[in-house]
Amino acid sequence: MDAAAHAPILLLEWNDWLSLFGHYLMLSMLSIGGPISTTPEMHRYLVDERHWLSHAQFTQSISLAQAAPGPNVLFVALMGWHIGMNTGGTGAALLAVATTLLGILLPSSVLMMATARWGQRNRELRAVRAFRQGMAPVVIAMLFSTAWILGSVSGQWRADWALWLLALVSGLVLWRTRLHLLWVLAAGALLGWFELL
Repeated sequence: MDAAAHAPILLLEWNDWLSLFGHYLMLSMLSIGGPISTTPEMHRYLVDERHWLSHAQFTQSISLAQAAPGPNVLFVALMGWHIGMNTGGTGAALLAVATTLLGILLPSSVLMMATARWGQRNRELRAVRAFRQGMAPVVIAMLFSTAWILGSVSGQWRADWALWLLALVSGLVLWRTRLHLLWVLAAGALLGWFELL
């Protein structure tokens, strides 16, 4: 990676650390489709507003975490790592990883456990069924906004029409058929391997 891809070295005060933790606590309560659905807000806060990460570091964190096996939330730890390394070293990086991960996981986990128990006991209520059905479009819209942020990294989203078309076709295939996701991923890998896109 070149030097332009990194954010400048920053020094964070304690109120900055509290602000980072508080922001991730808030994002935890918004992460209905998982933490990945809140990436547009993370980008606004970390890259555009606070300048704690560069755009390249932000997208690399997501790309690397999505490529690696394991939970979806790994990108939050990588963002924390980059913030800490930009502020001066490994100790700050470990603190930032703990800050971001605890912030994103703690509130939503506690709330999910409580509501899952309540929802299971009251699953036949009309309000519970309506809530479940009503949340599907919200999650889809949040995932589309994430795709938009990640897809516009190059700044040439109009030139990447083939990738957008592939994403749309893949989404439709998964939605309208019973084809397993792994077959769609394998087809995308083959298209990339043979440089057809």
